[in-house]
Formats: sequence, C-alpha cells, structure tokens
Amino acid sequence: MTTGFLKDRIGNYIQQDPQATLDYTIDWGEWIAVNNVVVTSSWGIESIENDNTPMTTSSNGFDPLLSTTYIVLSGGTVGNHYRITNTITTTNNLTEERYFRIFIMDRSA
Repeated sequence: MTTGFLKDRIGNYIQQDPQATLDYTIDWGEWIAVNNVVVTSSWGIESIENDNTPMTTSSNGFDPLLSTTYIVLSGGTVGNHYRITNTITTTNNLTEERYFRIFIMDRSA
C-alpha cells in the first residue's frame, strides 16, 4: 500500500500539488483470505474547517479480482493535511478500514 508514500509518527502520507489530479490504490490482497473478495468500498476525505479549496474526488471504485480499491483526488489547500479513509466489506461480511494522509504543497519547478 505504501509505494510512493512517506511516513512520519502519525502514519503514511504523500505530497500532492494543489493543481494535480492523482489516483491512489490500496491493495487488500494480503489481508483478504482466499475465496474472499471486496464487495463494497467507500472513501472519506477529512473535512477541514474554513478550507477554501477542499480536496475532492472525481472517481473511485474497486477491482474484486485484484483485491484493490482506488480513488482519484485533486484540489486541496497548500499547507493542509487531508486524511483519506477507505472502508471495505468482503464476501465473508468482514469489514476493515485503512487510511493515509495527503499533504498539499506547491510542487512547481
């Protein structure tokens, strides 16, 4: 799950420019048992009070054959951290949640 992510004492995060639109994938394959697949996936984006440019999603979904979920994110206010949470349910009615953070920074050259 952490390809391209950095880690601090709070957890995983990645830097994203406020002008970028990027997709993020979580691989649930090591957690899900054989003959059990993702049947629902929901995403949440932490809201930040008085955020003039909140982070938004343009699409999200999952691939039950690969046991992966994805979200496409854009926007955000420079200097803010956003907590992105993914909650899944499997065919065996197991539920789990994972999160990572995105730190918005101006990445222009």
